[in-house]
Amino acid sequence: MRGKPFRAASPDAQELADTLGVPAVPGDLQYTVHEQVEHDDVITSRLSWQLGFGPRTSAWFIRPAHADGPLPALLALHCHGGIKSHGAGRLVSLPDPGPGHDGGTSSAGGPGPVPAGWREKLYGGRPLATWLAQQGFAVLAHDTFMWGSRRFGLNPLPWRTAKAVECQKALWREDGVEPSTTDQYNAAAAAHEETVAKAATLLGTSVAGTAAHDDLAALGILASLPDVDADRLGCLGFSGGGGRALVLAALSPLIRSYVVTCMMTTFRSLLPSYLDAHSWLLHSPGLARLGDWPDLAVRSKAGSLLVQYALDDDLFPEDGMRDADAHLARCMAPGRYSRSFWDEPHVFTAAMQDEAAGFLARNLCLESSSFSPPHSARTAP
Repeated sequence: MRGKPFRAASPDAQELADTLGVPAVPGDLQYTVHEQVEHDDVITSRLSWQLGFGPRTSAWFIRPAHADGPLPALLALHCHGGIKSHGAGRLVSLPDPGPGHDGGTSSAGGPGPVPAGWREKLYGGRPLATWLAQQGFAVLAHDTFMWGSRRFGLNPLPWRTAKAVECQKALWREDGVEPSTTDQYNAAAAAHEETVAKAATLLGTSVAGTAAHDDLAALGILASLPDVDADRLGCLGFSGGGGRALVLAALSPLIRSYVVTCMMTTFRSLLPSYLDAHSWLLHSPGLARLGDWPDLAVRSKAGSLLVQYALDDDLFPEDGMRDADAHLARCMAPGRYSRSFWDEPHVFTAAMQDEAAGFLARNLCLESSSFSPPHSARTAP
């Protein structure tokens, strides 16, 4: 992983890249198209590419089946979700998925289909990337560092991770639960993230910086794909995916508009009770020296940002969300920042997705788009 650092297009972006230790992204990255299928009014292609370290990245490129001319395009960033066995597959639907799961697939060589019910729990039952393509966008969804095809083998387990897994197995036995291979992997990967964060720091990078490296590479791929208008690129993400969207927009001038869902607060509000609720995607060494978490949006050159706050989110205190909102409203230029507050827990509901897609459609000039008005769960600030 050690090598040349990422070179950003602006001093603000370079300062962030240096703090996170973002590795350089290969300039001549090539992708392979493995298969393509038309279904549900979209064309889904499975892609892969090889980065400078780790296994090949798997991704899905989804676009309207009858696209007319270059389209505005989105990078759909999957959430953390406590599930590292699967990455972007949680956002994708394919035909004839078979019984017992939500219709997504794992990455190439992955452990199988996305667990049943998982998409209903966090995404209102929607395969987000596929649904966005049905609305008229070209969409790329990829596995990032530590997830899906980019996951760690964990065989053998590091000793501290092994002890954590043995404790979890004891709890499963006590509850009469027979864990699947996927359950066991995700338990191990949760504990292993601490080890990855230590190793990344020793190598001069970070978990967030390495994930940003993967996301920057995927953004470059997206800009080169057929039917994509490289001047109308955006991104969006829920939870950890929202944090990744925030970092990506601060690092790359290619992002014109983006949405961050259930991933905005102040650092102060997380101390001390909420620190353990979050992964190393949020807690990067030295990041606070650059300002607060919402200051990442201030650094971005993107024209527009929507932040969706969930007032019943048990991962963020309401005062932290309110303070972040006030900070963004005060520090961002007029017209660049939009926000909405929802009487929801830590979820990305269909109504929230409707609002996010409508915002991106307007700002990326998606023609013939029509979205429902805000749901009743959306509240006044």
